[in-house]
Amino acid sequence: MSRKFRLKSFRPKLLETLQGYSRPQFLADASAGVTVGVLAIPLAMAFAIASGASPSSGLWTAIIAGFCISAFGGSRVQIGGPTGAFIPILYSIVAVYGFHNMLAATFMAGVLLLVMGLTGMGSLIRMIPVSVVIGFTNGIAVVIAFSQLRDFFGLDIASLPAEFFARLRMLTANVDTADVYTTCLGTGCVALVVVWSRLVERLPRLAMIPAQMAALVLGTLCSVIFKLPVETLGSRFNGIPQELPGISFPLPALESLGHLLTPAITIALLGAIESLLSARVADAQIDDRHDPNQELLAQGIANIASPFFGGIPATGAIARTATNIRAGGRTPVAGLIHAATLLIVVLVAAPLAAYVPITVLAAIVLITAWRMGDWHEFVRLKHFSWNYRIILLTTFALTVLFDLTVAVEIGMVLASLFFIYRMQDLTAVERIREAETVEGLVVYAVQGSLFFGSIAKLDRQIEKRPDDVRVMVLDMREVMNADTSGIDWLGGLARALTRQGATLVLCGLGKQPESLARRSGFAMNMGAANILPDRAAAVLRATALLNQDIELQER
Repeated sequence: MSRKFRLKSFRPKLLETLQGYSRPQFLADASAGVTVGVLAIPLAMAFAIASGASPSSGLWTAIIAGFCISAFGGSRVQIGGPTGAFIPILYSIVAVYGFHNMLAATFMAGVLLLVMGLTGMGSLIRMIPVSVVIGFTNGIAVVIAFSQLRDFFGLDIASLPAEFFARLRMLTANVDTADVYTTCLGTGCVALVVVWSRLVERLPRLAMIPAQMAALVLGTLCSVIFKLPVETLGSRFNGIPQELPGISFPLPALESLGHLLTPAITIALLGAIESLLSARVADAQIDDRHDPNQELLAQGIANIASPFFGGIPATGAIARTATNIRAGGRTPVAGLIHAATLLIVVLVAAPLAAYVPITVLAAIVLITAWRMGDWHEFVRLKHFSWNYRIILLTTFALTVLFDLTVAVEIGMVLASLFFIYRMQDLTAVERIREAETVEGLVVYAVQGSLFFGSIAKLDRQIEKRPDDVRVMVLDMREVMNADTSGIDWLGGLARALTRQGATLVLCGLGKQPESLARRSGFAMNMGAANILPDRAAAVLRATALLNQDIELQER
C-alpha cells in the first residue's frame, strides 16, 4: 500500500505543465532556456575549478543534473546545476580524500535526498531557522572568496589547504608572489560585471547577454589579443574534451564509507535547503506553489546520476532560476533547453575554452560570493533579539573558521535551546484566588506548554502553595500542548499531594493533552471524577471532597 502511494505521489511538474502546452509558451521557454544556458557556462566551469574539479566536470553537472532537476522536479521554473555553496565542502573532500571519493560522497548525498523526498521531509527542511540559513550562507560566501584569491591574484601556490587558518597563513605568506597581469585582468573582469549589471538596468536589451558571459568573452579576448602571460584552462587542464564523458562508478570503498558519511549528509542537507529556498523564491515571482518532496526526489535523482559522468553535486540555483523567470520561462521545458544548450556548446565549441584565463573565472566566482551573502543582515542585527544575533553570528563564525556541518549542527542546537527557553518563558502558573470558595482549596491556571523545558519553572511556582491545601485544582484551558515529561510531572504532583493527604483535580484539558493523558495511563490513575471539563465543575468536585473530609473528621 505504501509503495503504491509513493508511486502515485511521483508527479513531476513537467507532466502537469505539458497539458495544454502552446507554441507561444514553447518560444518563450526556448528563449529563456538559451539565455540561462549561456549564463551557466562560466558559472559551471568556475564553480568546478573552485571545488577542486575540472571545468568539464562543472559543465557535465549542469547538463546531466540540470536536465534531471527540470524533468523530475516539483517546480515549474527551477534551474539546477553546480552552485557556489558547495565549493568549500567539495574542496575539503577533494583535498583530503581525493576526487573519486568526492564523486562517491555526491552519490551518497543523492541517495539521502531521494530518501528525504520519499519520506516527506521536504516540509521539515523549511523548519531550519532563518538565522541559521543566513549565518551559513554568509559564511560560505566568505570561504568561497578566500578560496579564489590564489587564482585571482595569480599567487605562486601549488594548492591551498582546506583548513581556514592554514589557508590564511599561506595566502599572507605568498602575497609578494602576485602576478600583475593576472591581477589586472581579474580586477577588470570584476569591474566589467558590476558595470554591465548597472547598464542592464538602463538598457534592458543588454540582459540578453549575462554579465558573467560578457566578462568571460571579453576577458578571454583581451588575454588572446594582447597575449597576456596568464594561466588558462588550456595550460592547467588541457582545455575541455570535445566528446561525451566516460561512465564512472562512484561507489565508495568500504574503508572510506564512514569518513564520507558526514560530508554526504552535509551535501544533501545543503542541497535540500538551497533548492527549496530557490523554489520558494521562484513561487513568489510566478504566483505558483512548488512540491517540496517532488523537488527533493529530483535533486536525489540528479545527484545520483551526475557522478556517473564525473559530475559534482548540484542543486537549484537561485540566480539562474531568477534569470529564467525574467527571460520568460514558465515551464520545466526551459530547464531542459538550458541543458541542451550547454550540451551543444560542449560538443561544438569546447576547444575555445582552452583560451579562457583562470583569473576570469575566479573573478566571476568572487562576484557570485559577494551576491550570495545577505550582508545587510549584519547591519540590521541591532534590531533583532539577542538570541537571533547569537545564532546568526555563531553559525557564521563556525562556517568560516571550521566546517559547515559543525556550524549547522551547533546553529540548530542553539536555535532549539533558545526556543525551549522561550517556550518555558511563556509557560506560567497563576493562582486564581477568587475561585477558592472554601478553606483548603487552591486553584491555579496553567498557561503555555507543558513540556520537559517548563517543568522546573512549574515546580518552583507550585511549591509556593499553602501548607494547608487539601484539594488543588489546575485549570489547563490555556495549555497548548503537553509531552510525556509534562504528563509525568502531573503524575508526580498528584502522588506528592496524595502523600500529604490532598487531591489533585484537573479541568479544561485540550484535545492533545487529554489524548496523551489517556494513552499514557495517567487519566486512568487520576480517575474520571478528577478530570473535569471546566473550572466550575472542578470547584464543585473540590468542594464535595472537602465536605467529605469534614464529615469524616466530625465522625
